[in-house]
Amino acid sequence: MNLPNLITLFRIAIVPPLVVVLLSSWEGKEPVAFVIFVIAVLSDMADGVLARRKNLVTTLGALLDPIADKVLISAVLICLVDLKLIPSWMVIVIISREFIMSCFRIVASSRGVNISSSVLGKLKMWSEGITIGLLLLGEPMLGRWYIFARIGLWVMLAVVLISGVEYFVRYGSQVLKETE
Repeated sequence: MNLPNLITLFRIAIVPPLVVVLLSSWEGKEPVAFVIFVIAVLSDMADGVLARRKNLVTTLGALLDPIADKVLISAVLICLVDLKLIPSWMVIVIISREFIMSCFRIVASSRGVNISSSVLGKLKMWSEGITIGLLLLGEPMLGRWYIFARIGLWVMLAVVLISGVEYFVRYGSQVLKETE
């Protein structure tokens, strides 16, 4: 197994400790959760850069990387609902989009259509990472700057939806056409 794949597995393995920290009741957990989350996000960037630069892109990595992203983001968003930091309906929309896009990619792959990440797809991940990071730090740490976390929720939701629509517009005719 190559280094990028090991880093991706690390990103998956770091989710349970992050959830434990998030759902614990001890004082000062917010910066600890933030640091764990930042490590996970940085590992996402590191495995991608390493895989591309060292030509270590593998089928396993192509499968594991989006799973790791979805596990990390979904787990943290669900914890943030439990902590009453994000409305449940937003998380339902975001996670539903991820399921829909995963199914869309599976159908696309079965039809020989490769759906590569778009700029909006990358912006989606960045908006999720920044917004979640701000939410994890919380209002006590950010003070008046916490407003950026609240604004970030709406930006994140908009980018999630727009990027999903973009994939359907770009690839829908190829992927959803009836076979003869």
